[in-house]
Amino acid sequence: MKRSKAIPAGIAAFFLVCLGSGCQKVPTVTAAAAPVSVLEMQMIPPTPVRLARGEYLVEGLLQCPFCHSDYDFAHRPARPVQGKKDGGADFDTFGLHKGNRIVAPNISSDPDYGAGKWKDADFVRALRQGIGHDGRALFPLMPYQYFRSLSDEDLASVIVYERSMAPVHVEQPKTTLTDDIKKTFQPLEPLAHVSEPDSFDRLAYGKYLVTLGHCDQCHTPHDDYGKVIPGMDFAGGVDMSGAWGTDPKKIIAVASLNLTPDPSGISYFDEQMFIKVIRSGQVNARPLASIMPWSFFRKLSDEDLKAIFTYLRTLKPVRHRVDNTELARYCKVCRSKHGFGERN
Repeated sequence: MKRSKAIPAGIAAFFLVCLGSGCQKVPTVTAAAAPVSVLEMQMIPPTPVRLARGEYLVEGLLQCPFCHSDYDFAHRPARPVQGKKDGGADFDTFGLHKGNRIVAPNISSDPDYGAGKWKDADFVRALRQGIGHDGRALFPLMPYQYFRSLSDEDLASVIVYERSMAPVHVEQPKTTLTDDIKKTFQPLEPLAHVSEPDSFDRLAYGKYLVTLGHCDQCHTPHDDYGKVIPGMDFAGGVDMSGAWGTDPKKIIAVASLNLTPDPSGISYFDEQMFIKVIRSGQVNARPLASIMPWSFFRKLSDEDLKAIFTYLRTLKPVRHRVDNTELARYCKVCRSKHGFGERN
């Protein structure tokens, strides 16, 4: 299925200009001197531990199949179309003008149309720098600016698991961008080494997980030029409308929720409620829209979800009411339309 009507147009500007304008919002990991990384090996040894960890990350926190597969949103929780997992997805123009086409490539193990012949180093450059296996700068809909924070061992595990996935013999069209679009973003500098996070430090580990899950990509509003609106980190209101229901022709109006601990956000959540919401895809009787990747996050362990919640509780509270059960109206705070927008 084409994603031109199923991907939130309200965040397109961020992908176009954030990197080109020097956006520094995304937390990064400082490179440090270290022994030779496993990522520098010609081939990463596919150990059982790496395979299991890679599956946990790819099928959970990183949500890789969400963008790299044709998706069935009529099913709840949403799932890849059978036989198409990691086979790529055509986002059509992604709300851009003619002459542009955004395609998430086939990253299955298929040697003809997928990543079966890619080197491990190709995956490393894509995830750390935003450089495709063919040397082009990747369109930043691919969240490499977040994935570059993966520790060396976690990144190695992701690559090992991706290589193990079933081949999908589907040829996808190539991403094509006009020069005025391509010049707005550039690859990132390489990282020599990213150390392992301290999973015993719940707050720091929660920040690590939230970064890799690229939560603020959808929960932080941007202006029309793709720049973060000051003081609105994780405050929601981003237009995520799309065909998320049983009728693929019906567009469901939805905006991302305020994740800050303000009373207008999730201050009423406790740890157990947060876990229940992620596991069930519902806030009490209200279902979460399937564009929110709870179908992936629900696979995370209780300990990891607790770490994520611990970090979210430390965010600066932002008063910003967002209610998807109400008629969308203009909000002067986030400069978009959403339920209760007029009350901000």
